Amino acid sequence: MATPLGWSQGGSGSVCLAFDQLRDVIESQEELIHQLRNVMVLQDENFVSKEEFQAVEKKLVEEKAAHAKTKVLLAKEEEKLQFALGEVEVLSKQLEKEKLAFEKALSSVKSRALQESSKKDQLITKCNEIESHIIKQEDILNGKENEIKELQQVISQQKQIFRNHMSDYRIQKQQENYMAQVLDQKHKKALGTRQARSHQHPREK
Repeated sequence: MATPLGWSQGGSGSVCLAFDQLRDVIESQEELIHQLRNVMVLQDENFVSKEEFQAVEKKLVEEKAAHAKTKVLLAKEEEKLQFALGEVEVLSKQLEKEKLAFEKALSSVKSRALQESSKKDQLITKCNEIESHIIKQEDILNGKENEIKELQQVISQQKQIFRNHMSDYRIQKQQENYMAQVLDQKHKKALGTRQARSHQHPREK
């Protein structure tokens, strides 16, 4: 924003100070004019020389001119003061608007942060539940694997027992076949001997 003519960047405080000083000057000048007028009245009552009267009159004109100049300066300072107050009001409104916008944004961020924190807590709880479930399932699977290993051992033992039984059965079967063959051979041999003897006796008769 542009700075008004004769206006410094000191702020409204310096303007108010200058304004008060000018007001004091005006009051002093008005008091001096009042005293001069009283002197002129007294001079009218008491005869004075022309030179003294002209000197007093000249001083009165000078004081009036100075007073008028001071009033102009005071008007300018009042204008500067009003301008500064207007700027302060605009800046205050802008600051209040920005403050409200900041508080709204901060509230939104806090709300979003709380929501994200709640979601994070929910996810952590869910993950813990899933992890606990997985651990339980792993324990169950480990138990099943142990049962399967035990069953495999039992089956392996049963197979070995079955193989042993089959081996014993084959040996027994082989032995039985061998004994049967031996007996069959003996039987055939005995039968052949009998037939040979029976052929010999008829010739002898």
